[in-house]
Amino acid sequence: MSRFADYFVICGLDLNSGLEPDRLSGDNLHCSPLERPYKNKVLAHYPENLPSNPFDASAVSMLCLPSGLKFRTQKHSVTQAPNFHPFVITREDGKRCYGFSLVFYEEVRNRDICTAMQTLQAMYVTELSSGDRVRQVQQQHGPQSRSLPRHFKISTPSGPSAAALTYYDISKDKLFVSKSIAILAQVPHVHAAKTFLENLYRCVPRRQTNIDGLSLESYVFNLLYEVQLPGPGKSLLMNLPPGDPALPLASVVIQTPAPPLELPHLDFSMRMMFTWLGVDIVLQLFTCLLLENQVLLYSTDCQRLMIVAEGISSLLFPFTWPHVYVPILPASLHHFLDAPVPFLMGLHGSPDYTKLPSEATLCFVDIDKCKVILPEETATFPHLEAFTAEIYSALDKFSVHVPNAECNRASHEIMSRSCTLPHRPQNRRKLSIHDTLDSDRPPSPPGSARSEALQRIADLVRRTGVALDQNGTTQPTDSYAEDLRFNNSMREIFLNRFVHIFQTYENFVIQPNQGKEDWLSNRDSMQNFDKASFLSDQPEQHRLFLWRFLESQMFATLIDNKILSTWGDQDYNLQIFDYRIKMLKERYGGENLMRSLCYEPCTISHDTQKLLDRRLNNPDFDSPPIKEIMISKSTFSRHFPLLDKEVLNKTPVVNKGSIPRASAMKKCFSKSMMPDDKTLNKENNDHNKDMSPALIAQANWLFVEKLLKDCKTKTKRMLLAKLGAEGVTLSSNNTSDHSGAVEECTLVTSLCDFLERVWSHGLHKKRGKSALWSHMCAYQDINKGNSKLDSKYLAQVEFTRLALRFENWSTQNVDNKRADLPPLPEGLLFDMANVQAMADVKTGIGMARAWVRLALEKKQLSKHFRVLLSDQNLLRGQYKRSAFLRCEEEREQFLYHLLSLNAVDYFCFTSTYPTTVITYRIIVVPTKRGTTTSANVWIVLSGTLSETKRIAVEKGSLSMQIKNQNLGVLTTLRIGHDNTGMSAKWQVDHVLVRNDVTGHTYEFPCGRWLGRGVDDGSTERLLVGTLIPSVKAEEHTVTGGGMQTGSIGRRTPRCQSPGPPRTEMKPSQIQNMLSDCVNNIVKWHYRRNSERNTTLTALLCGDAGLVKCLELVFLLGFKSARLFVFNHYIWDYFVRVKEQFELDLIEESSGCRSASLERNHQETLAVWRCYCHLVDEIQTASKALGKDGKFQLFICLSVREHLLHRMLTPMATCRVTSEMYEENSFLRNRGLLTFLRQILVPLDELDVVLENSVTHGITSLVANVH
Repeated sequence: MSRFADYFVICGLDLNSGLEPDRLSGDNLHCSPLERPYKNKVLAHYPENLPSNPFDASAVSMLCLPSGLKFRTQKHSVTQAPNFHPFVITREDGKRCYGFSLVFYEEVRNRDICTAMQTLQAMYVTELSSGDRVRQVQQQHGPQSRSLPRHFKISTPSGPSAAALTYYDISKDKLFVSKSIAILAQVPHVHAAKTFLENLYRCVPRRQTNIDGLSLESYVFNLLYEVQLPGPGKSLLMNLPPGDPALPLASVVIQTPAPPLELPHLDFSMRMMFTWLGVDIVLQLFTCLLLENQVLLYSTDCQRLMIVAEGISSLLFPFTWPHVYVPILPASLHHFLDAPVPFLMGLHGSPDYTKLPSEATLCFVDIDKCKVILPEETATFPHLEAFTAEIYSALDKFSVHVPNAECNRASHEIMSRSCTLPHRPQNRRKLSIHDTLDSDRPPSPPGSARSEALQRIADLVRRTGVALDQNGTTQPTDSYAEDLRFNNSMREIFLNRFVHIFQTYENFVIQPNQGKEDWLSNRDSMQNFDKASFLSDQPEQHRLFLWRFLESQMFATLIDNKILSTWGDQDYNLQIFDYRIKMLKERYGGENLMRSLCYEPCTISHDTQKLLDRRLNNPDFDSPPIKEIMISKSTFSRHFPLLDKEVLNKTPVVNKGSIPRASAMKKCFSKSMMPDDKTLNKENNDHNKDMSPALIAQANWLFVEKLLKDCKTKTKRMLLAKLGAEGVTLSSNNTSDHSGAVEECTLVTSLCDFLERVWSHGLHKKRGKSALWSHMCAYQDINKGNSKLDSKYLAQVEFTRLALRFENWSTQNVDNKRADLPPLPEGLLFDMANVQAMADVKTGIGMARAWVRLALEKKQLSKHFRVLLSDQNLLRGQYKRSAFLRCEEEREQFLYHLLSLNAVDYFCFTSTYPTTVITYRIIVVPTKRGTTTSANVWIVLSGTLSETKRIAVEKGSLSMQIKNQNLGVLTTLRIGHDNTGMSAKWQVDHVLVRNDVTGHTYEFPCGRWLGRGVDDGSTERLLVGTLIPSVKAEEHTVTGGGMQTGSIGRRTPRCQSPGPPRTEMKPSQIQNMLSDCVNNIVKWHYRRNSERNTTLTALLCGDAGLVKCLELVFLLGFKSARLFVFNHYIWDYFVRVKEQFELDLIEESSGCRSASLERNHQETLAVWRCYCHLVDEIQTASKALGKDGKFQLFICLSVREHLLHRMLTPMATCRVTSEMYEENSFLRNRGLLTFLRQILVPLDELDVVLENSVTHGITSLVANVH
C-alpha cells in the first residue's frame, strides 16, 4: 500500500532574501509595486526527500504560487479567504506528481520589507508623474513587446477607489503577502487534500484560547506517515483536522476503483467542466485532443485550468495523452508555447492574443468566456449527433445546467429511440445549513459563492459546537458523492464510444514474428496495425476522422502495449479496455462479435455506480486516529508557522497503517473464495462428459438454426437497403427495421462478421484470427497446381502476348478484327491472389474481408463458397460433425441466401481501398473511316476516388495497360491528341476500360471526330462512362484463340449541332426529358452516398443528361441548320450573345443609357458581367475543345455558378436571339421560356461540386447573383 501524501510544503516570502523581482515573469517595472510579482521560495518541506518521488523545489515553488509572490493591503478582498488550486508536475519520464496548494495572505510585520515596499512605491509615483517613464515604455515596449498590451501596463483601473488599491502608505496601510501550504501526492484525491489544507489553516492557534487542540505537526505527521491508500475495490474513512479547533475531527471517505470493471480514479469535478464550457465545446476540445492538435486553455483561475485539463484528458481513456502536458503554465515557461509539437497547456492570467502561436493546428479555449478557436481542419467525431444527445441525457439526469443548452440541443433531439436514456426521478433534498457549513463541500464555482450572512451563521454554529448531523462524520457529503457519480457516468459514456468503434481492433493487430528485444529496437520502422482493413469496416463518413486518429501517437502507443502484452507486460488501461470489449462480445453472442448497426448508448454505468456507492457508504477501513506527537506545544501565532523539522522528518517506528473493519474482511474473504470452487467443479464436470456426435449435434441444433436465420435476415436487409426506402416500406413488416438509415458499408461489414461467425462454429482448432481465411489458405495449398490460367494471366509475359494482338492492327485488316478484351480468369484462387497482392492489407482478418467484398462486388460470393465447401476431406479435417458447415441442408440454404445478393450491384471493394494498385486495360475502338492517326494520342481516366495523369498512347496502338491507385467507380475519360502529322483526323467509336481486379468493364461512347477542320474542330473529347453488365461484357472478350462474332462494331454518331435530330422532337417531349433530368439531379443531391446509383457527371453530361436536354432546347427553332448550311453551332450563338452583352455594358458605363437603380436592372447587369466572364474563361482555358465541348463546359459551369436560369431572360431579350431563332423556339415563345426558367430554378439551391475532368481547371469565378 502506498502513502496518501509524499510531502507537505510551505512556500512564501523568504525574509533573509528580501524583495526579489521575478525577472522570469517579464519587465514589470512599469506596474505599481503592489501589482508586480516577486520571487517566492520553498520555506520548508517535510520530509527532506523520498527516492520514489524526488523533491523538485523549483517546480513546486512556481506551481504553488503560479503568479509569483503578491503583496496586497487590507483594502483588497483577496486577504479575507484562502484560495485552493491543484496542480501537476510532469517529469521527464512521463510520470506525474500531483500537488494541492492553498494560497492565503498574511500580514507582513517585518519593518525592512514594509520600508522597501514604501520606497518602491515612491519611485514609481515619481517616474509616473514625470512622464519620462511613460514615453520610454511606449517606445520600448509598444508594438514590439511580446507581453501584455500597453493599456494593461501603464494604466490603473478607472476610478479613485481602483487607484487607491494600487497605492501603499506605510503609515496607514497594513501590508499582506501571499503564502502557500501544499501537499504532494502520487494519486490525486482532490477533495480530501482540499479539506485537509483548509481545515489545517483554520487550526492555526491565532488566539491563546486555541492552543488546547492538537498541534499542526500531529495532523501533518498522521497524513504523511499513517494514512495509506486503500487497495483496489476498497475504501478508507480518513480522519482530518476539524473545521474549527473547538470542533471534533472531520472525516472524508477516499476510495480506489477495482479494475478491470471500473475506470481509474478521478477526483476532479467534470460537473464544473461542463458547467463552464458546455457540451459542444467539450466535444470540440475532445476531438482536437484525439487528433493531437495543440491545445491551449486560458483562465484567470488555476483551479479551472486544472479541472478542465484533467477532466478532458481522462475522457481519452483508454488512450493517454503522450505529449507535453502542463495544465498550469508558469510565467517563466511561456516560451513553451512556441514548441512545434502537440501540447496541452493552461495559460493563467490575462490573455495576450498576440502571443498565441499562429499554428493552423492550435485549439484555444477561453474557459472564463466560454469561447473556443478551433484549428483550420477538424474532422467530425463518429456519431456526433447521437453522442451529443446521450451526453445531454446524462446532464439532465444529474441536473447539470450548461451554457447555451437550450439553443444547442435542439439540433441533437433527432436521436433514435434506442439512444434515449431514462430520466432518474429527482429526490434531492433542499439546501440546508448542513450543506452550507459542511467542511467537506467542494469548491464552489466563481460567481456562486456563499453569502456573507450564511458564512457568519456557519462560523457562529462552529464556535458553539452544535452537531449539525449525527452521522455527518461518517457519510460523504451529497455534492462530493454526486460529483463522483457524475464523473463515473460521463466517463463510461465516452469509453462506450471507444469500445464500439474499436471493438474489433485486436483482429487487425499485426503480431511480430521476432523476439521482444528485436521488436523493441525496430518497432518505429514496423507497421503494427492493418489500418486499411480496419478502415474498410467503418462507415464512409467516419473514415476521415478515424484515418487521422489511427496515425496518432496515442493510438500507436495502445497498439504497442497490446503487442507487449503477449510477452507479459500488461498495461492497466489496456486490461480495462479489453475487458469491456469482452463484455460487449458476450452480450452479442460470444467471441465472434455480431455488431449492432445502430448507435448504442452506455448501459454499464449503473453497475459501476453501485460499486462506487457501496464503497462511499460502507468504508472498508478506518485510518489510524490522529495523536499528539509534540512534547511541548507552540504558542499562538498570527502566521502559519514553520513546523518542527526533526519530528516530521522522523519515520515512525511502528506504522500500524489502516485499521480494517471485521465485517468487511469477512465479506471479502467469502466472496473471493466461493467463485473459484464453483468454477473448478464446473470445469471438471464439463471435461468428464463424453458426448456422442449425435448428442453434440442435438445440443448445437438451436445455434445452427440461429445462424441460418441470421443469414436470411442479413441478406434480406442488404437487399432491401439497396433497393431503397420504397422497397423497405413495401417489403418489410418490421416497423423497427430502418434499413434505409444504415450505410451500405456497415451492412457489408456486418455480413463479414457473420461469415466469420459461421466459419468459427465447430472448429477442431482455430488457426489464426480469421477462421474463413485460414480455411481458404488451406484450400489454396491443396490446389496450388490447379491454377495454371491464373498464374499465366498474372505474368507480365502473358499480358504482353495478348496485347500484341491489338497493337499490330492496321488499316487494311480492320474489317476482319475487332477491338475486344482478353478473357479475365474467374475463380476463388484468382481472387485470393489479387487480395494477397494488396500491399496495404496485412492481416488475415483484413484479407478475408477484402476477399468477401471483392467476391460480393463480382457477384461470385455464393459460387466461390460452393467451390470452397465442395472439398469434403478438408471440411472433415477442420470441422466437427456438428459444425454448421457440415450440415448439408442448412449449408445449401445458406448458399441460396447468399446467391440472392447477386440481384443488386455492390461496389464495396472498389470504394473501400483507395490506395490499392489496380491494373486497368484500355481498348480504343475506332470507326472504319479513322482506324489510326498520325497524331500523339493521350488519355485521362477519372473515377469517384481520383484520376490519372495524362497517359500517352503509343502510336499505332489501340490497347494499353496501366497500373494506378484505385480510381473508384470510373466516371469519365478524356481523350485527345495534338493534331500533328499528315493524317491527324481520327474518328473514335467508343473506348472500353476494364478493372482487372473486379472485372468491371466500362464503355465510354464517342462517335465523333478528333481533329481540326472536321466535325466541330475538337481535338479533345470528354466521354462519360457506363458500366456494362457482366453478361454483355463477355461479348467484348477473347475466347480461346479467336474472337467472338458478337462484338460491337461501328456506333451511330450522336446527333450534334448544327445538324437537326434525325427525328425532330416536339416541345412537349423536350419538356418531359428536361423535367426528368432536373428531377434526377435534385434527388441525387439529397441522397446519401450509399444510395446513389450514378454520378453527377453522368447526370450532367450523359446521353440523357442536362447538357443533352439543353442542347435539344437550344436546337429547337435554331435557324443555322437551314440558313447557314451547317456553318453555325449553338456555341456560335452563345459567343454572339456575349458580344452583344459587352456592347450593352459599354453603353451602360458610358452613360448612353438612362441609369436605373431598380433591383431587376442591377441583377441583369450582374448577369451580363458573369456571362461574359464565363465565356471568356472557356475560350481561353479550353482551346483544344470544339464548339460542342465548349457548350458542354459552359452548361456545367453555369450550374455550379448558379447562373443557368438567370441568364435565360437576358438572352431571350437580346437582338441576336431574334436573328438566329424562330418564333416557336424556347427563347422566343413566352410560355416555353417561362417553363424553362421555372424548371431550372431548383438547381440554384444545390451546392454543385464538379470533377476536375469536367471543369478543365476553371475555378469558381463569379459570386452568386441573387
